[in-house]
Amino acid sequence: MHSLLRPAAALSRLTSVRLKSVDSSQPLTAKRDRNLCDPSAPDFLTFEDPQAFKAKSFWELIRALGVFRLCSFPSLVNNCGKLMSITRKLVGKRCFCMVVRPSVYAQFVAGETEGEIADSMQKMSALGLHPMLAVPIEEDLGESTGEHRYDENLAAMLECVHMSHSKGWSKNPMMQLKITALVSPELCAKLTSLLKTEQYDLNLLVRAMEGEKVQFPGLTESENTHLLLGLQRLYKIGEASVNKVRVLVDAEYTYMNPALSLITTALMKKFNQQSAWIWNTYQCYLKESRNLLSDAIQTSADQSFCLGVKLVRGAYMDKERQLAEKQGRTDPIHESWERTNDSYNGCLEIMLKLISEDPERYMIIVATHNEESVRRAVTRMEELGLDRDGSSVCFGQLLGMCDHVSLTLAQQGFSVYKSVPYGSVDDTLPYLVRRAQENRTVLQGIRKERDLLRLELRRRLTEIITAAR
Repeated sequence: MHSLLRPAAALSRLTSVRLKSVDSSQPLTAKRDRNLCDPSAPDFLTFEDPQAFKAKSFWELIRALGVFRLCSFPSLVNNCGKLMSITRKLVGKRCFCMVVRPSVYAQFVAGETEGEIADSMQKMSALGLHPMLAVPIEEDLGESTGEHRYDENLAAMLECVHMSHSKGWSKNPMMQLKITALVSPELCAKLTSLLKTEQYDLNLLVRAMEGEKVQFPGLTESENTHLLLGLQRLYKIGEASVNKVRVLVDAEYTYMNPALSLITTALMKKFNQQSAWIWNTYQCYLKESRNLLSDAIQTSADQSFCLGVKLVRGAYMDKERQLAEKQGRTDPIHESWERTNDSYNGCLEIMLKLISEDPERYMIIVATHNEESVRRAVTRMEELGLDRDGSSVCFGQLLGMCDHVSLTLAQQGFSVYKSVPYGSVDDTLPYLVRRAQENRTVLQGIRKERDLLRLELRRRLTEIITAAR
């Protein structure tokens, strides 16, 4: 059996490579492209037209206003899991579902049955939006469920690949994947610790995915067996999706991200020879985000594979800071919102320039609810001559949120994806609670979207009253 972990001296560190064209020691603010700093955005990018909601039904407007109003209260969002659990016990499962299903569930989830999901996807297609299906399965430390459960999760992921490809909901189908649905977070955290002193050989990692017996130093026999099984599960998803569905692997917490990125890089090396079918996520609220992206670009060039990037700000800020303080280490998050914005915009500029030079090799989804970042991306696309509806650059937001941005972009011919969870109320509520708590700053700051919804609702009521006279 081969040893996959090598001494750091034997190989150049995977995470030490830097783009020659990027001096990451300089302040981000000083390096931003002048055109990126002060873009002259097209008029439609004010995102202030309530007509963006014209395709929504009267009930959908009412529902969105109600849900967003509830989400504007921090105490409700912070304690929504406990409140839902208590309410369910008091009124019973049936009554609880009767309230939640047509409201919160319907706002953020596509449905449970294949028919319900298909109806939701048809509505999205009519609005010019593309679905990015997300199986609501993930785990954190202390939540591991065993090999049988991971095999069930694999079956759900493979079904997601099948649905994304076979239903024709998008000409360039995408789906999301969390590695912790298939490999225990405890093992990912342990591998991350090992990576501080050891180096992985990507070729051997790929061979382990293909079924070769590989012994990982530092792991117990049971941990090693579980990792091999997890890698083989991920390999099956890669096999099923290549040339069919682009799989966007989510980043999670910093105590496991290096292991997740390494596994994702091995998947890329195997399946991204002709096009980017496996993508990785880069969290720009991390101080090291720009270096990590530069490393990934250099590695993709060295290893001759295509690179797909999901660019996000990040959603685990509070927990990351709490853990850093508890463990007595440096806070990994940027000190301010402005520095996070600089990081996001700097990474965005790097990718857009690469795509303008080689759109077949590099791809990006600008996954943000931030209007300014969307404006910058659109302006640079126009300046660099990138197609609005091409496959190399697209935009992404969560289902049920930021529709004034998503719909406006779609109406202007840009490729826009909505992250679409699906499943039963029981399966999706834990996922929704976690997403709500991670995105509570966004949820509490959607006043503009609520105002636009009210304007559209008022316009329709005025039309009804005028017509009745």
